[in-house]
Amino acid sequence: MAASRMHVTAFLEAAGSLPVLDVRSPGEYTHAHIPGAHSLPLFTDEERALIGTAYKQNSQKAAIKIGLDAFGPNMRRMVEAVEVICKKQPHQKVLVHCWRGGMRSAAVAWLLDLYGFEVVLLDGGYKAYRQWVIAHWQQPLAYRVIGGYTGSAKTRILHALQQSGAAVLDLEQLAVHKGSAFGGLDRKPQPTQEMFENELATRLNKLNLSHPQQPIWVEDESQRIGNLNIPFELCNYLYTQPLVFLEVPFEARLAHITAEYQQHSTESLLNGIVRIKKRLGGLETKTAVNHLLEGNVTECFRVLLHYYDKHYRKAIDSRPANHTTNYTIPFGEINPPAMATSLLNTVI
Repeated sequence: MAASRMHVTAFLEAAGSLPVLDVRSPGEYTHAHIPGAHSLPLFTDEERALIGTAYKQNSQKAAIKIGLDAFGPNMRRMVEAVEVICKKQPHQKVLVHCWRGGMRSAAVAWLLDLYGFEVVLLDGGYKAYRQWVIAHWQQPLAYRVIGGYTGSAKTRILHALQQSGAAVLDLEQLAVHKGSAFGGLDRKPQPTQEMFENELATRLNKLNLSHPQQPIWVEDESQRIGNLNIPFELCNYLYTQPLVFLEVPFEARLAHITAEYQQHSTESLLNGIVRIKKRLGGLETKTAVNHLLEGNVTECFRVLLHYYDKHYRKAIDSRPANHTTNYTIPFGEINPPAMATSLLNTVI
């Protein structure tokens, strides 16, 4: 039976229960892919480059012949790889895609169909999927943006909200970075920009399906998180959504952030200070470094917290006029579960 084709929306819905096989080259897959997809490359990066050169310099038929030379010896390996992937599946049905839904996916679909698998192709390939991803930045979803000075436990409040059943978008978790000069300490490498966008769109789609009538709680972020950027359209849209400002005393925030970062090595913290020394200023940098070298992490972060407070207020003041603080909620201490409950009871 010949492979059928699915529109990207139906394809991704089916991906919730069926394996997705990405037959692009290893380099294409590593750069970015549909979250959860398995890499099943038809060609290596080198073979793909060789075929592309033959296509441009000679002809399509010349390129196809080179492709057949590479494809033939790998047929058994590919079939056996899919058998392993489908071992725990109740049926032998797979979803397949390449870049544009052309020859590569068609070739693999033919092979798997010949062997007995039921194959569904992504209409338009990964290119169509990327269009689906980008369309999510334009969706008029309802958000509640949690703002507040550094150390207000915004991320922990997001987690508490999620545990309470609320819809939550954790941008820092998706970006694998906490957003500040110290945000990448002891974390895995960040994904590529494209992979970050793919994960972000996937999360938004799941939230829209599972919490269609609920606002999405998200932390107030600058557009840049480490080396990644929140898509411009989404970032600007978030600026139009209700901002919930957490008013937490300086000393409470200082205690919280000190406890969070004092577990890191002195060298890691020094590197973080160096990254902001131009904006921090010579005197403040020297003072913070001296406190750190003396083992006084609290006083070091007292200097840094004053800097981040000033930086955050400046960022808020520079935003569009329509991004106003709709709620200011005072808290005497940091207690994420209690703070989450307060937000759910106060914010409409």
